[in-house]
Amino acid sequence: MKSLTIKSTFFATLIAFALTLTGCTAQPVHNYESQPVPTNIKSAEQVKKAIRLAGVSLGWIITDSGDNQLKGTLNLRKHQAVISIPYSEKEYSLIYKSSVALDYNPEEKTIHKNFNGWMQNLNNRIQVQLNGM
Repeated sequence: MKSLTIKSTFFATLIAFALTLTGCTAQPVHNYESQPVPTNIKSAEQVKKAIRLAGVSLGWIITDSGDNQLKGTLNLRKHQAVISIPYSEKEYSLIYKSSVALDYNPEEKTIHKNFNGWMQNLNNRIQVQLNGM
């Protein structure tokens, strides 16, 4: 009987550990809204150029999608992330739009943790581009 209790405890612990690990890959979606543009930037066109250069350098496909709005698409292996990028001469935002194979949960607004890293890298690179203009 003691052996059965030890086995049951072991399996319960193993299942709890596995459930904990699967939860590690999902995180709340992190958008970058109203990111300030340095004061040396004088036009929305400069911001657009910086966003394009930053995105392309990281493998994003950056396309126009209307007045002061860009669309960013990142394709990595079987994964795809799509974001909208509104911008002006004063600020820009990076906002989740859709994804493929990134386990997005619309109710909880969670996504695979790599998405947030990609967004952070893009935001950092945009800031570098803007500060270098």
